[in-house]
Amino acid sequence: MAPAIATAADAPRNDYDWRTNWPTHYVFADGTDVGLSLKYQYDLDRFSDDQGVYENAQTNRRKEFGMFIRKKGVYDGTVVFDFQTKTWLDVFFRVQSKALLGADYGALRVGFMKTPVGFEGNTSTGSTSFMETSLPMQAIYANRRLGMDWALTRKNYLVQLGYYKGGNLQGDLDGRMVAGRAAWTPFNSPGNVLHLGGSLSRESPQGTTDGRGHYNPPSVRLRALPEAGLITQRLVDSGALRIAEHVDRRGLEALWIGGPWSVQSEYLDAKVKLRERPAYDARGWYAYGSWVMTGESRGYSAGNVSDVVPKSPWGALEFVLRYSTLDLDDGTTHGGTESDWTLGANWYLTKFLKLQANYVRATSDRRDLRIDPHIFEMRAQIMF
Repeated sequence: MAPAIATAADAPRNDYDWRTNWPTHYVFADGTDVGLSLKYQYDLDRFSDDQGVYENAQTNRRKEFGMFIRKKGVYDGTVVFDFQTKTWLDVFFRVQSKALLGADYGALRVGFMKTPVGFEGNTSTGSTSFMETSLPMQAIYANRRLGMDWALTRKNYLVQLGYYKGGNLQGDLDGRMVAGRAAWTPFNSPGNVLHLGGSLSRESPQGTTDGRGHYNPPSVRLRALPEAGLITQRLVDSGALRIAEHVDRRGLEALWIGGPWSVQSEYLDAKVKLRERPAYDARGWYAYGSWVMTGESRGYSAGNVSDVVPKSPWGALEFVLRYSTLDLDDGTTHGGTESDWTLGANWYLTKFLKLQANYVRATSDRRDLRIDPHIFEMRAQIMF
């Protein structure tokens, strides 16, 4: 029997695994990689103790489709559109300096991309530990702008500088912005990460003229949803702050990963300089912990986090707890205050499939109106 067993062991086997290898891209002989990207999310939201403000909902959260081309160490480019919100997302081209100059002086990117102030905001919306970003991230993060940036990434640090002009691809948010981010990573290996960073930006918004020739002066508006994505009614909202000369955003960020455990926290504030009025200040922070019960670690690369990659055929199971708070009251502007506790569970069935459940306990106070909803959410996601 021994020779027969040895012969069987040496026979060719089909090692293809559908769980980890979906044919979504093709690599040519010269290393050029061309492919498609997809992110589909279906959400269910249920509300209680909300004084009738919200309605239960279940529908698509995101339907993102994109294409990319890349060559490792040389360049990469992508185009992504969300058919659910009918908006453009990442549309950029990036080139590595080493391919042009023979030495690594960082990467230069041009197009429509995320601005650097906001650690959680720069995490892919398919790789976040919670279904929705925290309160301060929603209110203060500037999201995407048209422009260019330069990034230098090393094992123990990273630096990013950007200049943006022209708003976004939807034709909104005209103006100029300069931004920078830096981080120190003294520990940076799989399952053992310490990331400490800071970021800042200054944006100078521009006024707009509508089709009838009416001029709207530049303004800034800071607001946040109670960490649920299928609603539009905010509990805290600064309203339009006019006339805005510029807005300064600042952030401090920290991340620790130790095997299956991790802690992430961030502080954000924004100061809006107003013409002939005192400046307006908004601030907030969040902190959360994560435990991957099945033993895997959260991923980390180039200053950002990624989903847990399951090792078991049954997938990976993660539990998370977050506290976030936001204060939009300042001077005569009564935007309100809100604090949320969110308890979540994530089941990573494969590297492409994820199920999420969140329970949010929100408390808010705006102009002495207190609304404290309980929110239960679920999500099914496919992403590659």
